Amino acid sequence: MSNAASRPLTASARGPLRGTVTVPGDKSISHRAIMFSALAVGESRIEGLLEGEDVLATAAAMRAMGASVERGDDGTWRVHGVGVGGLQQPAQALDMGNSGTSTRLLMGLVSSHPISATFVGDASLSGRPMGRVIEPLGQMGAEISASPGGRLPLMVRGMCPAVPITYTLPVASAQVKSAVLLAGLNTPGVTRVIEPVPTRDHSERMLRGFGAELTVEDGPEGKIISITGEAELKPQHIVVPGDPSSAGFWMVAASIVPGSEITIANVCMNPTRTGLITALRRMGADIAETNARTVGGEPVADLVVRHAPLKAIEVPADLAPSMIDEYPVLFVAAALAEGRTVARGAHELRVKESDRIAAMRAALTAAGVQTEEFEDGLAIHGSAGAPLPGGGNVATLLDHRIAMSMTVASLAAAQPIAIDDVAPVATSYPDFFETLESLTG
Repeated sequence: MSNAASRPLTASARGPLRGTVTVPGDKSISHRAIMFSALAVGESRIEGLLEGEDVLATAAAMRAMGASVERGDDGTWRVHGVGVGGLQQPAQALDMGNSGTSTRLLMGLVSSHPISATFVGDASLSGRPMGRVIEPLGQMGAEISASPGGRLPLMVRGMCPAVPITYTLPVASAQVKSAVLLAGLNTPGVTRVIEPVPTRDHSERMLRGFGAELTVEDGPEGKIISITGEAELKPQHIVVPGDPSSAGFWMVAASIVPGSEITIANVCMNPTRTGLITALRRMGADIAETNARTVGGEPVADLVVRHAPLKAIEVPADLAPSMIDEYPVLFVAAALAEGRTVARGAHELRVKESDRIAAMRAALTAAGVQTEEFEDGLAIHGSAGAPLPGGGNVATLLDHRIAMSMTVASLAAAQPIAIDDVAPVATSYPDFFETLESLTG
């Protein structure tokens, strides 16, 4: 999982995108569905699970700690859980591949169980700091030994019983919030997270669905999420909606390629995840919602996207938590807009699979786009709809979103763009290139 062979690609324009596409299951929800099912007593069934490498890393880790996690021939996953408090000592290191979500959330789970686990990952993941998770989990009693800079490989020795804490997030992070809540599942008493800036709330929604005693209320410092420990989770039937981050590539592609009209089916419309749609609509994108419904506690809709001329905007910083993974492809939309788009307030991009601010500036510059780099974002001078020059060489830095975003950019480029490695795309969207063929064939 951590040593996939590189796969270079020369990407070029293909003409309008047309048709209907179903994107992979939401990655954030897929991770949590596997984890929470593995902590329930009995069999849970999961439909629509994202079967990318990141989620498979979570599945392998839960198997290593005692749960039965199997895919049926019908594509439905069946998970027999061990119960909260029932995680078993893994026999070997847990290989997280490229998945920061797996790592941070599982660190939380292990922290309140009487086991220890070593976490390893690929070169990209091993360069990402884990200090923001180590800090609160240490307060709860876990002993965490990390590599220099708070990085992988690292070992977590759980404390049982752990100590309930009230923790205020210093930086908006759904992963840190979730790690503390998951540690709180097996901690006597009430563990609280105070969230000054709202972040994606999939953990809260799903934990309640599994029967955890969890409350969310407004306080003077922000939202207060409280979970009562030593929980008993009940097995569930989960239908995973389409990932809005994956849908974002097709939203932008259809918006920037003249003559395009596509429908993206079954997209999760959780309001903590729709920042990209908000930003694109402010730029003039033609994105319509149809067939709105609720699936498994999550709002879902089909999106109809048509080509439209885009205009530059100043992206509101408060959108960052609801679109942090979509900034790379938003930068591509900005490169085709009329005027100078400024996107700031996205410090978190510096510590994703790559430094996505620096990586996207270099990638767009290679494609002939004029950019300006800030500590917390980019300014991008758009082409007003004219094709990008293209013709450059792009380094993805093992980052799946850089690879997919620059593939989308190539669809509106005069010359092909050479991308050094698209193999990391398998971590989140294994069928990305097959889908591109179906929409442009």
